[in-house]
Amino acid sequence: MSKRVVLAYSGGLDTSVAVRWMIEEWGVEVIAVACDVGQGGDWEAVKNRARAAGAIEAIVADVRAEFADDFVAPALRANALYEGKYP
Repeated sequence: MSKRVVLAYSGGLDTSVAVRWMIEEWGVEVIAVACDVGQGGDWEAVKNRARAAGAIEAIVADVRAEFADDFVAPALRANALYEGKYP
């Protein structure tokens, strides 16, 4: 059995190429993981692209609650601003 790596996978060209590159250059099996933080998207298409690139498994983790609780809420409580004007 070859070694396995987990890749933070966006579904874009760069991470799709990275899947194939790791397989060919490192000789590893790749597990692609994408995180749904509430941005929307076609998650089945993301998983299909990962598999088409050669990933042995493609996972979409629903981390919306954790993202909101651990990052968004604290940022709002701290009155954090994006570009100095957007909460």
